[in-house]
Amino acid sequence: MEFLVSAPVIATQSLDEAREAVTQIYLPHDLVGPQDAMDMRLNAVSDRHMTLGYLTYQAEAELTMPATEDCYHVNLTVVGETRASRSDGGREYTAAHERGVVLSPVLMNRVRWTPEAEQLILKIPRTSFESHLSALLGQPVTEVIDFDFGLDLTTGAGRALLRSVQFLASELDKPAGLADMPLAREQLEAYVLTSLLHAGRHQFSDALAGSEGTRRLGRLSSVVAYIEAHADRELTPEILARVGCVSVRTLHTAFQDRLGESPMAYVRRIRLSKARAELLRSDPETTRVADVAMRWGFIHQSRFAQQYRDRFNELPSATLQR
Repeated sequence: MEFLVSAPVIATQSLDEAREAVTQIYLPHDLVGPQDAMDMRLNAVSDRHMTLGYLTYQAEAELTMPATEDCYHVNLTVVGETRASRSDGGREYTAAHERGVVLSPVLMNRVRWTPEAEQLILKIPRTSFESHLSALLGQPVTEVIDFDFGLDLTTGAGRALLRSVQFLASELDKPAGLADMPLAREQLEAYVLTSLLHAGRHQFSDALAGSEGTRRLGRLSSVVAYIEAHADRELTPEILARVGCVSVRTLHTAFQDRLGESPMAYVRRIRLSKARAELLRSDPETTRVADVAMRWGFIHQSRFAQQYRDRFNELPSATLQR
């Protein structure tokens, strides 16, 4: 079954055209397959939270993908099978409706497609995904989510993930559907992200399953989620108190009791993490540290550099060069 037929990107028999199209939508890669002898189709829709696409080559194909640093890619096989490997030695086999893979943003990945294979593929920016997890846990997430390579789509959580992605794709295909309802689309995409975090195994799985962050934060959960979602906007104790429906004094006491720091110290910590994530994914030839700092609310550059070094043990300029 072809998905997202209302959002075609390309249909081609050319290896070079196929490579260029997938590069534009997903990531740079090397593609090996029959020259001018495939029936490749790619449909895709994108917004700031994720890209969702349908891809098939209808020919044997092998994709070699370097580490992206800034995005997670999730391959859900809906027809046929693929075999995947990555630079840490991990290997996976995916079969329709049974197995998928999560391509780490910090590892090289290789995927071999059988001629009949078809996939739904998610591309999720690190900033969006890690902020979403942070809001669920009630604490900053400042490291890559280290998913196991394989996704078991036969478990309850795995089936829920596959159903949610298929439902999102089908609704985006309907006239006057989710594509015209941004708030509903955002909520469904958030559900997809949450489903993925529960379906895959990673270093935050136990905390997520136990909802430790929500229990620990109590009434602060809504405030922490707001900070995560609006870290690039004006945030004051008064604004945060209104979000939490408490007084400024109660807000301050709750932060000290639950997190051991003031509300604005927490805001600064989140903004430093956001700035670091942006520096890691930016091109040092076209990006200035000062611009990134300003975008995340740091007006005084020398103070930003000092706070950044205190937290990450390196200057922001060193992070950008990496």
